[in-house]
Amino acid sequence: MSISASGSVICDLAQLGPDSTPPPCSLDDAHAYTRQLAIGHYENFPVVSWMLPRELRQHFYNVYAFCRWADDLGDEVSGSDKSLRLLSWWRNELERCYVGATTHPVYVALRPTIERFSIPIVPFNDLISAFEQDQRVAEYETFSQLQDYCRRSADPVGRIVLHLCECFNPQNVDWSDSICTGLQLANFWQDVARDHAIGRVYLPREDRERFGYTDESLSAHQANAAFHALMEFQVRRAREHLLAGLPLADAVPGRVKLDIELFIQGGLRILKRIEAIDYRVWETRPKVGKRDIVPMLGNVIWRRGTAWLRRRP
Repeated sequence: MSISASGSVICDLAQLGPDSTPPPCSLDDAHAYTRQLAIGHYENFPVVSWMLPRELRQHFYNVYAFCRWADDLGDEVSGSDKSLRLLSWWRNELERCYVGATTHPVYVALRPTIERFSIPIVPFNDLISAFEQDQRVAEYETFSQLQDYCRRSADPVGRIVLHLCECFNPQNVDWSDSICTGLQLANFWQDVARDHAIGRVYLPREDRERFGYTDESLSAHQANAAFHALMEFQVRRAREHLLAGLPLADAVPGRVKLDIELFIQGGLRILKRIEAIDYRVWETRPKVGKRDIVPMLGNVIWRRGTAWLRRRP
């Protein structure tokens, strides 16, 4: 059975959702579906770059497709009750995948990846739980609470990648978690206006109160001095997380080093764009796209070149 990715998970629900009965598809067709879904969607930078070893690319497409479905079932569906029902179904399909019983193309593609790299079910379940939390929690009182959310909404992706790169160990996990949390924070500060429009506030209340940014100012989208100071603090915090994870790029094998650094550079570039508009994210959403790849790659090559020169006797 040949299934084409429409580019929208919500559109694909009609033929691949819980209320449909898709016939079994071949592994090749499932791979084609996850590949189309990944290649056809760009957020801040490509999901899989040309630098990634060819033998890993399809596995990355498969993982991305899982994340994209879970994310869209949480964010793109109208109504929290419906989202929770669909996320519950998605978790059930995940459990079926682990026993080889699912026919959904994402899981048909993902199962050999899980088996090949011995990926446990925990990080996948953690991701789903974070998207479920989005339906129940609209804002966070403390940064610790937000960190716990990032631990399940972002960090599992990095842990899965470590399995794919066959370099999963405690030190690498620490660095990976720092990078993924930093990327998630950068995305939050990029999307302050977009998130607020759908009723979500990721700026912790304790930080808003610390800088004197009131609920009234938040509701009115005021980019006042308090907001400037608050965002400056949050951007610095996100940058610290990203840079703290930079040693991971030297710990992973081969060309994956460049991909790790490219993702870090993507997060740092978002933060620079926020600074460049003087933190006025209520008015403008800073973006990083395809045109940024070359300068980002240049930064990676420059950093690696200067590091090599420092190591020379």
